[in-house]
Amino acid sequence: MRTEHLQIGSLEVEVKFKPIKNLHLSVHPPHGKVTVSSPEYFDLEKVRVYLTTKIGWIKREQKKIASQEREGEKLMITRESHYFLGKRYLLKVTEAKRAYVETHHHVIELFSPAHYTTAQKQKQLDNWYRRELNTILGKLLMHHLPIMNLTVDTYSVRKMKTKWGSCNNENRTLNFNIELIKKPIECIEYIVVHELVHLLERNHNKNFIILMDRYLPNWRTQKKILNELPI
Repeated sequence: MRTEHLQIGSLEVEVKFKPIKNLHLSVHPPHGKVTVSSPEYFDLEKVRVYLTTKIGWIKREQKKIASQEREGEKLMITRESHYFLGKRYLLKVTEAKRAYVETHHHVIELFSPAHYTTAQKQKQLDNWYRRELNTILGKLLMHHLPIMNLTVDTYSVRKMKTKWGSCNNENRTLNFNIELIKKPIECIEYIVVHELVHLLERNHNKNFIILMDRYLPNWRTQKKILNELPI
């Protein structure tokens, strides 16, 4: 795989040439980054011509992303808002000898040693988010894998800048964005099925849509909800 960059007016586009059959254009949150996956045998000029026909759509998508509500920088202090499974929680920071997290009603209580810095408290919360998301992903995969007659070798939760998830067909591994834990479980399920479908169909083509409709009929609704939630 090779990567090139195109400049079309004020628009910068990252182009990745892969062993695929069709062009795939994406606009990614949180900053509206534009990427294109292109068949290896296409030249850069052909990709440029394709992009000039999509400028209007790209600008609309970037405007949509720019207008989305955004979570502010977190100070990790009591009464600060945090999200968990699509709901707003208030953080409560309690001094404790050992670090652990509990939830009750609409409160996430962070039990932290007195010497913990803001960064250490954020890491503590992220570790809890990761464990919770791993548990949910495990249940969703256990449900959907037999239905789709699939297997995966492994899956992981990590911080991802531009994607909710990714799939490696060769290694049969899945990666999921830790930020998913802040979204409703139905939206998490949509991303799980989306990545599993990529094990059957690499591209976002008609066959991909048919498979999504078969395995998660309400996926369009969940995708819309996910795209409208705060970034």
